[in-house]
Formats: sequence, C-alpha cells, structure tokens
Amino acid sequence: MSILNHLINGELSAGGSRTAAVFNPSTGEAIRQLPLADVATVQQAIAAAQAAYPAWRNTPPAKRAQVMFRFKQLLEANEARIAQLISEEHGKTLEDAAGELKRGIENVEYACGVPELLKGEYNRNVGPNIDAWSDFQPLGVVAGITPFNFPAMVPLWMYPLAIACGNTFILKPSERDPSSTLLIAQLLHEAGLPKGVMNVVHGDKEAVDALIEAPEVKALSFVGSTPIAEYIYAEGTKRGKRVQALGGAKNHAVLMPDADLNNAVNALMGAAYGSCGERCMAISVAVCVGDQVADALIAKLTPQIQALKIGAGTTCGLDMGPLVTAAARDKVVGYIDDGVAAGAELVVDGRDYRVAGHDNGYFVGGTLFDRVTPDMRIYKEEIFGPVLCVVRVNSLEEAIALINAHEYGNGTCIFTRDGEAARLFADQIEVGMVGINVPLPVPVAYHSFGGWKRSLFGDLHAYGPDGVRFYTRRKAITQRWPQRASHEASQFAFPSL
Repeated sequence: MSILNHLINGELSAGGSRTAAVFNPSTGEAIRQLPLADVATVQQAIAAAQAAYPAWRNTPPAKRAQVMFRFKQLLEANEARIAQLISEEHGKTLEDAAGELKRGIENVEYACGVPELLKGEYNRNVGPNIDAWSDFQPLGVVAGITPFNFPAMVPLWMYPLAIACGNTFILKPSERDPSSTLLIAQLLHEAGLPKGVMNVVHGDKEAVDALIEAPEVKALSFVGSTPIAEYIYAEGTKRGKRVQALGGAKNHAVLMPDADLNNAVNALMGAAYGSCGERCMAISVAVCVGDQVADALIAKLTPQIQALKIGAGTTCGLDMGPLVTAAARDKVVGYIDDGVAAGAELVVDGRDYRVAGHDNGYFVGGTLFDRVTPDMRIYKEEIFGPVLCVVRVNSLEEAIALINAHEYGNGTCIFTRDGEAARLFADQIEVGMVGINVPLPVPVAYHSFGGWKRSLFGDLHAYGPDGVRFYTRRKAITQRWPQRASHEASQFAFPSL
C-alpha cells in the first residue's frame, strides 16, 4: 500500500502521528495510507508560505501568469493520469473525472489573464494637482479547504487565482480522495512555481481548526456541507479573517406543461444520477406543474433509470460508479428507507444494488420517488446520492413559492418553451444560479459560482470576478505634487473640491 505525504515548501514530507486509509469505493479495499496533519505540521506549511510571500508578492503579474500558462499545459498533458486517480479514489467514471478536470482548467485559463484582472482605476486632477488611483493588492497567506466530490475542480477554483493575484496558499484537500489533488499541486511546481507559494496538508478537523486559528492565515475558502460551512464562517470571521464558505444544496428542476419532455428527461438523467448524485449542483427534486406532466415524466424516467450502466468507475462507458464511502452508501440507503416510511411512492428502488465482481463496493442504484411532499426528510435534506424526488404542483407560481421556501438556494432550472414563464422564473426565484433548459447551470470561469441563503456564507462568490476581489484588497491612493511657485495656506475644514 503506497503512502501519500504532505507537500510543504516544495517537498514531500511526513507530519502528524495519526494516519487514515484511502479506499477504492468500487472494491472497498484500502489502497493508500495518508498522514493526518497536526498543528505543528500546519504551522510548517504556514511558515513556508509566509517566507515565500514577499518575493512572490513582488513578482510581476505577467511572470505569475507565465507559470499559470505552463501549468495549464501540464494539466492537459496529464489528463488521463489525473482522471484515473480521481476515479480510483472517488468512484466517478473516467469520463466524468476528465470533465471535472476540464472545468478546473478553465479557471487556470482565467488566472492567466491576471495582469488585466489586477488593473486598478486612475483619475487625474481630482483636485488641483491631485491624482487618485486604486490598487488591488494580495492579502498574504490564504487557505482552501475542499470536498471529496471534486478533488481536481474545486481546488482549481481557488488557488490558481489566489496565487496569480500574489498570495501564497495552503490547501487542505479531502482525506477521502487526495491523490489527484496532490499530483496537480506537484505539476504546479513543475510549471515553475517557487517553493512555499503552494502547500498541501492532509488532515481532518485538527488541521482545519489550526488554519482557522492561525493569525497568519488572512482568508479561508471552503466548499462542503452547510453545518461545516457555517462553523468555518463563524470561527474565521470571529478572528478577523475573510471567509467564503459554500455549503449544501437542494436543487429543483421545474417542468412546465410545454416543456420538451424528451430533452428534459435526458437532462434530468445526467443531472440527477451523474457522479452518483454527489454534486452540490445535482438536481434532486423535479417539480412537475400538473399531474399530466408528472405522469409522463415518471413513465419516461423509469426505464432509463432501470437501464443505468453502473460499475467500477475506472471501467469506460459507464453512467455511474459507486458512492465514495461505505458510510455515504449507508446514509443514502437510510434516506430511501425514510422516504418509504414517510409515504412517498418508491418507483425505482436502488437499494441492495450489486455489481458482479465488486461485492464489497459502495454501490447504490438509481432511485426515483413520486408524490414527495415538502414535509418529508427526503425533500428537506440534501441526500447527496442517486435519488430523484418528484413533487407535484398546480402552477408555476406554486413551484416558485415551493423553491423559495427552502433553506437552500444553490442552483435551480426550468424546462419550458415559454419565454414569459422563463423570465418570470429567473426574476422571482431566490436562488444564486439559474438554468433555463440547462439542468446544471454552473457558471463558466469568467463569471462566479455561488448560491443564496444557507448555501453560501460570505459576501463574495467563488472564482471569476468575485474571486479576484476575494483574494485581493483595494488600496486607494491620493497624490499631490504642488507647483513650485504655489504656497497655499493651511486648511482646517474637511477637504473638498
């Protein structure tokens, strides 16, 4: 069994007396051993980042961008290797893993434009012989804490832009599937990044708390569950840190009577069951306007769900792999049990799903519930598995009210041919990311990603323009060079034009 290490000051190093096993969810076998960082290990990473910061801060943005250009090339050249590692440890299919990496590379491309992104604003003669401008300067040492479901993409939301803006970075990836994350960080060093600018520490709550409590860490980015997002936001901001903490979701798709049902079904299949439903943008609720729409949807979805190709993620041509851990599998099965007990109609049952030759894998088959009501746990809570719930309403206004009443507001979509309905939905829905006939409205890298309500804690969304503002702080400079012959009297009133 291979042993992974931390990446501190450009070198692989052990640290921490505790370890954890990394499992292949398709087989249930432990395949790697991982050290869990203690406070001393985190402090080593912080010290390395602090030491590297002054020189990196003063490196011209164009030279920082050159590192990102080389990094992008290395990521593309190593796509197959990275996808293999993701699939081995997460369970998602190779095609899905490659797609995740491509979306991450988009953020590296955006970071390549950092000389333009960091341009400030300038005004000449705001007063007599007075010029004013703003400058966007890095924060210092910043950190990211990332989830298991996107071990390549979500870290790439964070550190390429943070580093390109002149910060140094400490990444605490998920301990469940860290190998691809570590490899990508090593490729960044291969691209020419100086030692100490990017550091990776593996760990659990002890490492997270060490980052929160360290005064040297000026900002924290987090993606994960809402309880932990709320904890990190509260504890980080209490200590004066800048925090963006992205939490959970319960994403609804509204199907109108005029929707192109065949396209909607195809879109829902991928959005609900892709990556085994382990996406914060997964569609987990289909809101059907009218019983006729719901009946037609159930009829079309059922055979497609039953025909899903499920197996070991590293096998090509599959629709879905296993869940990430045995605990995750058991949790999803528990939700299905709860839905049955609550009176929802179980149309397709994914419990007790078996894959030949992988009896110990963490598999759950595609599951479909009908006649789900808002008081049920399977409606209220994020299941994070291959479970789609159908809710029946009588109007678009009722659908909007249903979605707006939910505590989460991450993503949503509507399927319709009616422009008026689409415009009303987009305008009135209280959700941060909205799709019109697009089931997974994840913004491209030059926009920003983030939900509303209890799906996001903090004022700035992830990556894109908000990412630049999160990882920099504005400095306003006002400059005066009086003429030699000018001698002005003292002014005691507040200065004005």
